[in-house]
Amino acid sequence: MPHSHIRPARRTDEAALAALDRDTWSPLHSVQPRPQPPYDPFFDTNHRPEHFLVAEDDGDDIAGYIRLIAPTPLACNQHVRQIQGLAVADRARGRGVARALLRAAFEEARRQGAVRMTLRVLGHNTPARMLYESEGFVVEGVLPGEFSLDGRYVDDVMMGRSLTA
Repeated sequence: MPHSHIRPARRTDEAALAALDRDTWSPLHSVQPRPQPPYDPFFDTNHRPEHFLVAEDDGDDIAGYIRLIAPTPLACNQHVRQIQGLAVADRARGRGVARALLRAAFEEARRQGAVRMTLRVLGHNTPARMLYESEGFVVEGVLPGEFSLDGRYVDDVMMGRSLTA
């Protein structure tokens, strides 16, 4: 997917992003229960459009998103950005959409003055972990058995990478 198809989210993307989020929900990556109607708004005070980059496919349909935020409001932590959500539509998988979103997030984080990127991923999410590792992330910590999902204890894996050099 060409980089030019990645753009900042707009408030008018809310319905499409909410539908994508529901369609891609899986216990492979989510610790939240499967969304059920009535659905909560996608955008709220903690999930604002400016936190998201979206990938559009050739028909200008949203093919994926990534959420990039400062992990805390502390001034001493403002050099870090954290990925807190990445979703790609089934129809767009295997086309490099997630990788393009990650790389766009790196650029956006640098533009915001960040020098470090972090994320958390469930230990059993091998495809995501492999993607993150291929983009320079390394495991920086593991919380063993942090979540109980479908009757099974799952590790919470913290990963990070430098945005310099």
